Amino acid sequence: MNARIVCIGGASGAWGDSPMAIGQLLRAEVDYLMMDYLAEVTMSLLARARLKDPEAGFAPDFVGYLKPHLAELKRRGIRVASNGGGVNPNACKLALEAAAAELGVPLHVAVVEGDDLMGELDALREEGVREWVSGAVLPRTVLTANAYLGAIPIAKAFAQGADVVITGRCVDSALALGILMHEFGWATDDYDRLAAGSLVGHLLECGPQSTGGLFTDWEQVPGWHDIGYPIAECQADGLFVLTKPPGTGGLVSPACAAEQLLYEIGDPAAYVLPDVTADFANVRIEPAGADRVFVSGARGRAPTSQYKVSATWLDGWRAVAMVAIVGFDAARKAERTAEALLERARMQFAARKIADFTAVRTEVLGAEASYGKQSQARATREVVLRLVVDHPEAKALDLFARELGSVGLSFAQGTTGLLGGRPKPAPVVRLFTFFIDKARLGLIRIRCGDEAPIEVPVPTDGDRAVVDVPTSVPIGGAAEPGPLIVVPLLQVAHARSGDKGDSSNIAIFCRKPEYMDHLRNVLTPERIAAHFEGTVVGDVQRYEAAGVSAFNFVLKEALGGGGMASQRLDAQGKAYGQRALEMTVPVPAGWLEGSAQIGPSD
Repeated sequence: MNARIVCIGGASGAWGDSPMAIGQLLRAEVDYLMMDYLAEVTMSLLARARLKDPEAGFAPDFVGYLKPHLAELKRRGIRVASNGGGVNPNACKLALEAAAAELGVPLHVAVVEGDDLMGELDALREEGVREWVSGAVLPRTVLTANAYLGAIPIAKAFAQGADVVITGRCVDSALALGILMHEFGWATDDYDRLAAGSLVGHLLECGPQSTGGLFTDWEQVPGWHDIGYPIAECQADGLFVLTKPPGTGGLVSPACAAEQLLYEIGDPAAYVLPDVTADFANVRIEPAGADRVFVSGARGRAPTSQYKVSATWLDGWRAVAMVAIVGFDAARKAERTAEALLERARMQFAARKIADFTAVRTEVLGAEASYGKQSQARATREVVLRLVVDHPEAKALDLFARELGSVGLSFAQGTTGLLGGRPKPAPVVRLFTFFIDKARLGLIRIRCGDEAPIEVPVPTDGDRAVVDVPTSVPIGGAAEPGPLIVVPLLQVAHARSGDKGDSSNIAIFCRKPEYMDHLRNVLTPERIAAHFEGTVVGDVQRYEAAGVSAFNFVLKEALGGGGMASQRLDAQGKAYGQRALEMTVPVPAGWLEGSAQIGPSD
């Protein structure tokens, strides 16, 4: 057995994450940094940036944050893997090389090419490719189309001596898996280890979300201002310890790590990735000392023969107006203000023979707009009207914006003004997701400096992509131990939620393993659907992860289109876990005897 430990630091969880992570991790012992920047929303933003500037389209934070540390990274031999290349990885490579040259740091930068499918669109359109959820045809106004690549080219680039490997659209977890495949020589069919390496990447990819960030029991987490970024201490057999730099804030615990384990995935037993179909259903996370947990139990099987592809396309324009209103009946004043503004704009449209808005959404922030009919705050005396309007033409939204200046003169007393001034029209960028055969991409290319590109074959064995096959355990008939009491779900569970396109997942974790049999009967898909009535349009599916005593719910058509396409305040379902924990549930009275109350303070 290879006893060597490879330490990977998660130095970025998203575009816009803090620059403090790299300096913090360099105070610890790490061999690699993994820097994740891409989400489906981010790809839309980068596509918009490249529309304005052909040299843009990558995450500028990546180069800016790395630059002050390049000399130290090179001196210590710490290597970096990042998907910060976005939709323009070669431009990112050139920018990083220029920064290194300015500092006099010799840096071998490799870029992985091959995810960009723009050149294939005409052929794909002729073949009748369809969006995987809606069945829609491929739009004509596609901005980007990128396949989610895997870890093999990253491993190959490090084997060629790269100090930094930059990818475009790859699966986030592949950044860590590529490192570990290179370091430990894992074979492309060593599926259990590939699943374990993917789990390393999954726990690192969102930065401090696995070290106390966004934790349900947030009051237990110290030092938010200096929260520690995650470090995975990895073994050749795939087992690893998750920790953080000593002396930093945050919290590493089984519960914190478990919330990240199920974040933004569907069936934990069939997490489909390019290199492996991972089974995380029986992953165990156990204490291993202060701010250390030991992670085991990942299993894997062959990947599918297809890549997931995310395309972005332009679907008109959007303006978002924000108006602050104070005083009696503030919420009703806000709603009437929205009605008046819309009618004023429509009068202008009619006079100019301009079509109506394609979509309108009114949200009164401060009056629990996200809760819809379940709002309990209608009497609030201070609100912000959020009025979102879409239109095929930007000039129509300019007309709408001009009318906003009238809100302080024509409408409700207590209107204090526009927040952020008149809105400017912004393009609405939507996602179009489909699958293609891996064989179609052929060889992935690695480009290093002026050298000829290296071509990397990718295995194409496996079945075609299978999506949304429920594997939830049927509702059982667990005995009810004693009398029941009704409590908020928060008392007996914790949760985290996220998004995938227009779907949201809510992972609900039992605070004790022995709660699971009873809660299986209580937390049914029907109960979750009823709780989110008016928010969720599609089906609700339930899966289980017994290793962390959790239920994972996938809510279809739950986000109003999702990401940049959604007009909602919570376009990514980030608050859905909190909303789920507000449900009242019947539980055995004995569960809470002698326990301190968990939940909001009075």
